[in-house]
Amino acid sequence: MAKNLVIVESPAKAKTIEKYLGKDFTVKASVGHIMDLPTSKLGVDIEKDFQPTYVVIKGKKKVLDEITKSAEKADQVFLATDPDREGEAIAWHIANEIKGLGGKKNKKGEGRVVHRVLFNEITKKAVQQAIQKPVDLDPHLFDAQQARRILDRLVGYKISPILWEKVKRGLSAGRVQSVAVRIICERE
Repeated sequence: MAKNLVIVESPAKAKTIEKYLGKDFTVKASVGHIMDLPTSKLGVDIEKDFQPTYVVIKGKKKVLDEITKSAEKADQVFLATDPDREGEAIAWHIANEIKGLGGKKNKKGEGRVVHRVLFNEITKKAVQQAIQKPVDLDPHLFDAQQARRILDRLVGYKISPILWEKVKRGLSAGRVQSVAVRIICERE
């Protein structure tokens, strides 16, 4: 059994990276986001400082279960999701799920070790260097993604139904699109 678990977003990347790292590493793919705001309700508590409530995305429970099962067996977990806002959010959500494994200790009696690794190219050298020099999760990048996601939800969830009623069913309003339309209307 591999001592280290690496989590990436893409199954194709997982296969390549596993070849680069060797037998002491297992590489799993999250296949994108595993958590999001619920589809059936707003999912943002406006009264509590816009606190979001995340749920496992429909169809992702099996992927998450596979990741957490592998993490339980690993001494170390390396979160190698994409080096952008979305990748950071995926890493945060996975880290929260892994750290929530009942406080289990690894084989050496230590708490679960979770690392963030960043690389901008899928080469053996870049991947191995990233594994050797892990970094901390970036709370600012995660906050940026979370703010964008919350704004998208607040604008789209609240304004789209008005469009359906007043203009045409099926139209949507987004945070960027709505402002752009307003600027155009003001200039006419």
